[in-house]
Amino acid sequence: MHQRFFIALLPPREIQTEALQIQNYFGDRYHSQAALKSPPHITLIPPFELARDRLEPLQIELERFAKTRSPFAINLSGFAAFPPRVIYINVVPSPTLLQLYGDLAATLSQNLGIVDPYVPRPFVPHMTVAFRDLTPENFDLAWAEFGDRQINLEFEANELTLLVSEERKWEVHTQSSFLSS
Repeated sequence: MHQRFFIALLPPREIQTEALQIQNYFGDRYHSQAALKSPPHITLIPPFELARDRLEPLQIELERFAKTRSPFAINLSGFAAFPPRVIYINVVPSPTLLQLYGDLAATLSQNLGIVDPYVPRPFVPHMTVAFRDLTPENFDLAWAEFGDRQINLEFEANELTLLVSEERKWEVHTQSSFLSS
């Protein structure tokens, strides 16, 4: 049997709470609930299917990979969009974050055959607040409200998170800590 997974960076609880408030606002005001099906996160490897017997090798690979990384700062600054359906908190693309993505994607592809289906596109780190169920009309209204809105947050990324799809929601499955300084 196969399950769906994805790999992400999760912010600390206080930033998750702030992002959830924004996601709930989008749900109430713009009828966009899809972003509420997972904890606020920055996707590194988008959803993929994996057979249960390949889960343990994936977890071992994530643990091994995480131990080659040190914690690093993530800056969230303002809002951005992928018109006509996606609005997100902008993640400032630091060289460390871009390197982490590239190295993780290459490692999973080479060692486990897990390939990011979006790899031909550039990696645009972001924290989604509204997507799939945001209508183009509501996108226009929401973007008029959020396009110039300021938000400035910072946190230390210190682990990779493997999320699993459980009953139409994404739940944290395991977390692999970066090397402590």
